Amino acid sequence: MKALPEGVSNYAGTPEFTEKSIPENLLKSHRTKAGIWARIVVLEGRLRYRILEPEIRAFELSPGNPGLVEPEVAHEVEPMGQVRFRVEFYR
Repeated sequence: MKALPEGVSNYAGTPEFTEKSIPENLLKSHRTKAGIWARIVVLEGRLRYRILEPEIRAFELSPGNPGLVEPEVAHEVEPMGQVRFRVEFYR
């Protein structure tokens, strides 16, 4: 998993989501805007994170093992049982 580039800073974040409250649009292919990075932070449980291009890659996220979303790259998440997570946005 890549790291956030130098010089970006956190400017926003989501509330905490659970397997029951994940917005539908996060469960299917979606993208961040140009120049916007995101960090998926799992607080409890496990979350499958799929990067959908240029090739499909899947990662299991857990506490201490966040996921990085690159600008404009299609991705989706899937809960793996009970989970609690949030998304932080950087630019």
